[in-house]
Amino acid sequence: MEKFTNFLKEFRTRSRHHSKLTNFIVPELIKFENSNILEFGVSEKCMSTELFLNYCEIKKCKLFSVDNVDYSKKFSNDKWKFIKSRDDDFKNISSQIPEKIDLILLDTIHEAEHVKKIFYYYYDFLKKNCCFFIDDISWLPYLKNSDKNRFYAEINNYETFIKLLEIYNNNQTNFNIEFTFEGTGICKIKKLSENKLNIPKDIKSRKFSIKNLIRKVIR
Repeated sequence: MEKFTNFLKEFRTRSRHHSKLTNFIVPELIKFENSNILEFGVSEKCMSTELFLNYCEIKKCKLFSVDNVDYSKKFSNDKWKFIKSRDDDFKNISSQIPEKIDLILLDTIHEAEHVKKIFYYYYDFLKKNCCFFIDDISWLPYLKNSDKNRFYAEINNYETFIKLLEIYNNNQTNFNIEFTFEGTGICKIKKLSENKLNIPKDIKSRKFSIKNLIRKVIR
């Protein structure tokens, strides 16, 4: 592990995104050996792919990476299988990955309904007590006058965050959920049972209730 530890020291300093991956994913990643990792989204920078492959080399894991852009020449590594595909081509991808996965990272289309669709399908592949990570759940960096300031990213990330809460609202005994808002944020979902997921459930807030309005007046 010394080689991987030395790699992490340099990796985490490259950007906020590298630091986020190191701080939030690595504590779960290092629990595994001879395991299968599945990531959706590679990109030109290959940040998570590089992280996973460095770990795979040490702990004899296998990484399956999915992207609709051909990044197959980025690495030459027998621990890596690149699958050129949309993440929702379920039949194609299912035929090329193991039946059970130890860690999943989703970092493709950051739209609430798309995230929901991908999460519900591949959640069944995830082993019990293992984690499904969903990147880009923070809208704060994209607010007006913030450093990134992008309308669609702000709205999409916010809607994704709310959708994940709605899914959890009807699945509280099926998985645990955690968020970090470092960088553009990331979500960690830990599978607690082999039960099928329930559909999302709206969160009925009493924020706009008469009782709350009275509370604001008299406090």
